[in-house]
Amino acid sequence: MTSLMDAVRAGRTAEVVSLLDGMTDAERRALFPELRALRKELRADQWTSESRRAYPALHAAGAACQTGAAGVASWLAAADMRWWPASPGVLIDVLGDRAPAWLGDVAHRIAERPPTARVPYELMAGLVRLSGCHVPTTEAYVHGWVEHIGHVWQRGDTVLARLRMDPHLARLTAALFETNDIGGRLAWTAGEGPNSWNEAIAQLTTEGVLDRKATVDACLARLLRGGPAADHRVFLRMLQALDLTREERREHIADWLALAADAASVVAAHAQSVLASLALDGEVTARQLAEMSGAVLFRTEKKLVRAQLVLLGKAITRDPGTAGELLPAVAQAFGHADSEVQERALKLVERHVKKADTPEVREELALAADQLIPTLRKRAAGSLGGSPVLLEPVVYEEVLPPAPEPVWLAPAPESAVEVAEEVGALLVSDGDVAAFERALDGLVRHAYGAPDALLEALEPVIAQRWWAEPEPRFASTADDYFTRYHGLINPGQGLELLLATLRGKVRTDTLHRALQHGTATNECGHSPLTRAFETRLWEVAYRIRTEPLPFLLSTPTWGTGLLAPDELVARLAEYRRLGARVSAADFAQALLRVRCAERAEAEEAAERAAAIGTAEGTRLAEWLLAGGFAAPAFRRRTSGNRILVEAGEIAGLQADFPPGIRPLGQAVSVFKDRWHCYHWSEGMRPHWLAVLPEQRELVAVRMVGDLSTVAVDDSRGEAAILPQLAESDGAAGEAVHLCVAYGLGARHPEDRLAAVDALLVLAARGQLDADRLGADLGQLVRRGAVKPSRLVDSVRTAAATGANATVWSVLRHVLPILLADLATGETAAPARGLADLLSVAAECAERTGTREELPHLAGTAQRRGSSRLVTQARRLHSALAEGMAA
Repeated sequence: MTSLMDAVRAGRTAEVVSLLDGMTDAERRALFPELRALRKELRADQWTSESRRAYPALHAAGAACQTGAAGVASWLAAADMRWWPASPGVLIDVLGDRAPAWLGDVAHRIAERPPTARVPYELMAGLVRLSGCHVPTTEAYVHGWVEHIGHVWQRGDTVLARLRMDPHLARLTAALFETNDIGGRLAWTAGEGPNSWNEAIAQLTTEGVLDRKATVDACLARLLRGGPAADHRVFLRMLQALDLTREERREHIADWLALAADAASVVAAHAQSVLASLALDGEVTARQLAEMSGAVLFRTEKKLVRAQLVLLGKAITRDPGTAGELLPAVAQAFGHADSEVQERALKLVERHVKKADTPEVREELALAADQLIPTLRKRAAGSLGGSPVLLEPVVYEEVLPPAPEPVWLAPAPESAVEVAEEVGALLVSDGDVAAFERALDGLVRHAYGAPDALLEALEPVIAQRWWAEPEPRFASTADDYFTRYHGLINPGQGLELLLATLRGKVRTDTLHRALQHGTATNECGHSPLTRAFETRLWEVAYRIRTEPLPFLLSTPTWGTGLLAPDELVARLAEYRRLGARVSAADFAQALLRVRCAERAEAEEAAERAAAIGTAEGTRLAEWLLAGGFAAPAFRRRTSGNRILVEAGEIAGLQADFPPGIRPLGQAVSVFKDRWHCYHWSEGMRPHWLAVLPEQRELVAVRMVGDLSTVAVDDSRGEAAILPQLAESDGAAGEAVHLCVAYGLGARHPEDRLAAVDALLVLAARGQLDADRLGADLGQLVRRGAVKPSRLVDSVRTAAATGANATVWSVLRHVLPILLADLATGETAAPARGLADLLSVAAECAERTGTREELPHLAGTAQRRGSSRLVTQARRLHSALAEGMAA
């Protein structure tokens, strides 16, 4: 026994196999407990050289020394064994003397493991071969089989040749069509020839090796089932390689109809082409064609919709008797979102309406025409007898989301256990401003009133932090972690600082030095915001160590960061009653947060603040009466194709503020400030807004460079802050509107959606400067910073919510800039993008009943030709001239 364990530890696999061959079943079973103990020992540190050396031998020995099929299967597929396993040949050798039924049981058990278990196909196939059992058709086995067949370069043969030799070809090929996510693996082989799975299977059906009908049925069933795009592409190519006969296509009309209605675009297009061929030969009934059209005409892919209208036109031309059934199907496209589709459908109906000139069909077409845009509805009234457009325009009503109401901040947790729970949750996910401020205030209050109970409640949370370990695993200390690199780069790290302070892991001199001098090693445009955020936390930590605060003055009243004046006055009065010394950074943050915009409320609170009789009370009274600080001057600058904003110095933030707050008053420069920095934490940006909750323009001016990247550099995620920017208070000026403009032109849909939300919130609050935003967007499109197609998606999404007037108010300033370039022959927006913008503008104008003259539109509308650009320009020009609301 000892010699075997020595061989296993030394990794001498060949010797292990030899020793096992000479043992009885009883001797092997007796050895297994030692092997299990060794596995536990190696698993504790499986990345050492000793572990890597021993694992292959252990893998083989453990499989050989068990008698139960379930135990062996579990051992073979164990996660800790997959990094350094024994080879399939060795495993088959040590298991080969077992009964065939037992081997088959093991083979099926390991084949039932998910593909992520990475059980070697050679092992599964070898056990199947030895046992003579039915081949498994599990996902893991089929994936392994496909990879094994596909690795033809290792032997110099072809996929076709290897499939011919496979004894389980029929069963595994049938399973191929039932296996999830197999398309990517099938696509690894060459696209054409004998190394292509598609052509190999087609050839085998031609030769009769595979049943052709079963293969065709399975391929169609797989396409009907759907799945990833890779599966669609592979199985569609396989279906095309099978080259179905006319009879085979006719047998599957129901499948083609279902695929055209619901399948992925590329599959639906193929089904549509098959049905078109059959329909023009009279193989598809008018009823079937009408049912198919009801689904296809409402798909979003314009190519499919246009092709369906063409098919319907050809079918009616071929057999005029079908017009009565097919024209109402065509009329369903009158309700399509795209006006071009509506016009195509109307032309088709007008061309063939006389072939089905019955009162019933006329009435149905006239009713459907009510869905057309006003210009087409007016035309249909003459040609089809539909309802004329009302002479009196319908009063349009804008639909905007309700203006968001500020959320009150809940009181600090009453017990230390609640504080610990909330802090633990925030360390896992940053949470929002309200959750952070509530937990922070709770920490401060309990550190003042019951520090021992707080520390006891926090023990499970602290125990999970690396700096709390008796022997830290990293070379740096907690002092280094919080100060040496980039300071407090996210809110969670700020909470960690307080926990480490409570636990005594950060020195007092480190806290004092960071409070006086800050921790940021590289200054950038965002540094003043981060410095202001972390200065308060460093001062709180320092006071916890030296002179705990009873509570925070700066805890906001609302989730945006705003603080009610009455509440701050009450807190200062309580500080005086307790004889507590005010924290400079905490009081400074309270001043920046206190609401000054409500002048009557601020003036009343100023009187009560002055009556407190403390220096802080007097300072608050002066601050409230002055309305805070005066906003700086802003000016635009360009950098490449970007438009950015600079801000002047703020004198009101330079004097009588702690050193960590004063940088907020520094000027913002596009070219002097550094913008590529370490402030990548998305969780920090909402806290920047909470530093200056009534001065969002000052925050936006420091973020506009970041927001420009979502449009110019195709970055992702920076626009997530836009809805919160829109919900903040203070003037929404140049910087705020530029941030929204860049978001509307973002590369990624989630960023564009965030920008649309911000646009609608600003509109709902009456703070949207549509003239400014439209002009910004026009210039950004003109400079190439915003792509028209992305802007189209954003404004179309906004209009779909019912905000047609808002969208029009923006586009009426975008379009003249782009149309002027078109008129003068200068660099203009791509024709397709401009046409789409005109289409959205026309729809908004039609729905709102707007009447006005748009500069440069008439010239574009009077151009020759019928391009989409000219067509949409004419549509908008007509809508603005007639001013009818839909």
